[in-house]
Amino acid sequence: MRHLALVALLIAAACGGSEPNTPRVSKDPISVRGWILDVDSGGESTRYKTVETEAARRAALFQATNIWVDNAPYVSGGVAQTGAFLLLDVPPGTPVIELTPPNSPTARLRMENIPGNADVFLPALILRNDMVVLADPAAVKVRLAAHVAKETPSGTFATIGGQRIPIMNTPIADMVDRHDYPTPPNGGPAPLATVK
Repeated sequence: MRHLALVALLIAAACGGSEPNTPRVSKDPISVRGWILDVDSGGESTRYKTVETEAARRAALFQATNIWVDNAPYVSGGVAQTGAFLLLDVPPGTPVIELTPPNSPTARLRMENIPGNADVFLPALILRNDMVVLADPAAVKVRLAAHVAKETPSGTFATIGGQRIPIMNTPIADMVDRHDYPTPPNGGPAPLATVK
């Protein structure tokens, strides 16, 4: 009887005795890159604004912003001082990106039909209350590495923030930037001079 119990225990362990809903690293993860343009708190500041004060405000805001993907504990990445962000090892399918700036509610961006091994590029995001607004939806890209000479539509579509985005087959050589923080067109907030 003891031998039968031992065999049953070994079979249960071999069959993956872990919980069915235990998070795992995806076998075909996606990368998500882009930048935050600004955080719209809804209230207009009464203090005097200059290029320098706005750059300092945004840099501090971006550095304090938390970013993660709902129900995906193994995602790595973050938000840079320029507002650029990078997320690696994001599970494909329907990931939800969550961004929480200081003193603001968590803003969510839902993506749907994202294929495995894709690179999702999200430029110019505006965080407004509990949602993420795509300031330039035409610049959003979903790319898949393929053996093609130039970028061509795959014939399938993803949905990001309610926008229908074509999935593009992209030459493998053009995908080398998928693990790099992007550079916002204006370079992000200017570095501030510090006095010691």
